[in-house]
Amino acid sequence: MSIGVPIKVLHEAEGHIITCETVDGEVYRGKLIEAEDNMNVQITHVHVTFRDGRVAQMENCYVRGSKVRFIILPDMLRNAPMFKSKATMAGASGRGKSGMIRSSVGRGRGRGGPPMGRGGPPMGRGGPSSGGSWGQRR
Repeated sequence: MSIGVPIKVLHEAEGHIITCETVDGEVYRGKLIEAEDNMNVQITHVHVTFRDGRVAQMENCYVRGSKVRFIILPDMLRNAPMFKSKATMAGASGRGKSGMIRSSVGRGRGRGGPPMGRGGPPMGRGGPSSGGSWGQRR
């Protein structure tokens, strides 16, 4: 299983100042030392604001990922490579719009399905949705 874009961006924020609010309403602000895939975060030089408004300072803090409501990351991470769109990536590889359209068009009788000989019925013939049996030609 691969991790998603939000977790990748969280890892990119390591070494920067973040703000983390927990489900209990406490707000932690400090330098993100480490972030794990389950959103466990380790923060140093922390300023904590409790629900009742009291403020405290801690040298280190570890917040369990299941207790995180949200994390505010630095604005500079807007330029992170994870936010590049797939269309931008495809355009950068030289295919362009016409190449993308050409690749999505069906290739004849199979309507762009998997190549023959890979098992299963030919695409568009038979099958449960058309009322025929698998492999029966019409």
